[in-house]
Amino acid sequence: MSAGSVKGPASYFPSIEKKYGRPVGEWLDLVRASPLQKHMDVVNWLKNEHGLGHGHANALVAYVRAEPAQN
Repeated sequence: MSAGSVKGPASYFPSIEKKYGRPVGEWLDLVRASPLQKHMDVVNWLKNEHGLGHGHANALVAYVRAEPAQN
């Protein structure tokens, strides 16, 4: 699958890595580890504490929230 065919929140991943210099996996782990429950609370936390833009933060949270529940 080429990078151009990626849809949804994952389409932001290359620009997130380029802009913030950290692998997407690290950002996703931060979102998963956050004790915050509400989508926008996590988005705002990423923006305020880690300097992400709104679209990038929203994409990371949306991606994690769409993952199947771990049993």
